[in-house]
Amino acid sequence: MKGARETPVRVGVFGLLGSGNLGNDGSLEAVLGYLRAEHPDAAVDALCGGPEAVATRYRIPATRLHWYRGEYRTASRAGAIVGKGLGKLVDVFRTASWARRHDVVIVPGMGVLEATLPLRPWGFPYALFLLCASGRLFGTRVALVGVGAAPIGSRPTRALVRWSARFATYRSYRDALSRDAIRAMGVDTRHDEVYPDLAFALPTPPATAPSDAPGVVCVGVMDFHGGDDDRARADEIHRRYLEGVTRFVRALVDAGRPVRLLTGDECDAPVVAAILDAVDSPLVTAADTASLADLMKETAAADTVVATRYHNLICALKVGTPTLALSYAAKSDALMDRMGLGAFRHPAREVDADRLLEQFGELEGRSTELRTTLAERNLVATRQLEHQFTALTAALLPAAAEAHDHDLRETR
Repeated sequence: MKGARETPVRVGVFGLLGSGNLGNDGSLEAVLGYLRAEHPDAAVDALCGGPEAVATRYRIPATRLHWYRGEYRTASRAGAIVGKGLGKLVDVFRTASWARRHDVVIVPGMGVLEATLPLRPWGFPYALFLLCASGRLFGTRVALVGVGAAPIGSRPTRALVRWSARFATYRSYRDALSRDAIRAMGVDTRHDEVYPDLAFALPTPPATAPSDAPGVVCVGVMDFHGGDDDRARADEIHRRYLEGVTRFVRALVDAGRPVRLLTGDECDAPVVAAILDAVDSPLVTAADTASLADLMKETAAADTVVATRYHNLICALKVGTPTLALSYAAKSDALMDRMGLGAFRHPAREVDADRLLEQFGELEGRSTELRTTLAERNLVATRQLEHQFTALTAALLPAAAEAHDHDLRETR
């Protein structure tokens, strides 16, 4: 066992990390917390979307995910089209070279096996396929840990996702719907487990005692245009969503309630600006959040939360604040069911401000009961994630697990 520890295990983390999405970065933070606590000698680095941000915030070496810097910008000029095409070829060798230098690569959470938001097959699905195929080719263990999945209409995207899942050494999911979706794509999931989202493993800020007087309502907004299959009516979906949320916020302000606008991605800023401009009241403010920890502090200080983005919901539920989901995908519905608030959902594609206000009133009327429910469900989630990390060590780092057990026996 001693020899197994002389060379540090080489662990890579992979994904659209450091790119402005707080949920993705929260999943990374949870996995890094696990590695630093359970495998402090591991040599960790990243292949990611925002290497500068990851290296600065998390203090690990980081490399850019794509060779072509304009990967996620629409290519209209000939030079950009050629650059993207060449980048696809170069990324084959870059990804393979990076993967083979590692013993283990972890893809931490994120909806990497779904297309609930607009997605091109040759973007991240292709990058994930290159990673998983490289892992299979070079013997690097690739783990999809607590990931999200959903049925995919696009045949090229579905094929890339299916083969990525098949090539992975380890898979776990953040809800049963994700596992079912991958099984329906033809992947053997008999040994795959379901656990709560990795963000539930993050530290929880101190609880804020609710006051007797009506307090702040956090409203989490999103630059929502529907899913991958909604491209033809994306503008209409966005307009209806923005109008409905704006009407809801205006009604809260008219009732004298302070509203705090939350986001979860840099792309949500125009939605915040549009609501602030339309309502134009000092009762409406926008939070400046750079992490899930910031989001949790905001939601912990609120009486109630109404939110769209998946990780806005998680942050609110984790701190025990009664929450209503503006649901845009089955993953949000599954999360609310898991946490005992399945009755408090409203479709993001068809926001009806009047009905939303009715549901909001019902939510606030049951606040004490729901806070108790959330406290109980959070204890369960914590225990389940402890098991997730134990299973991850056993599957991916068996030598480290055996060494740890040996050390425990030696100290007895």
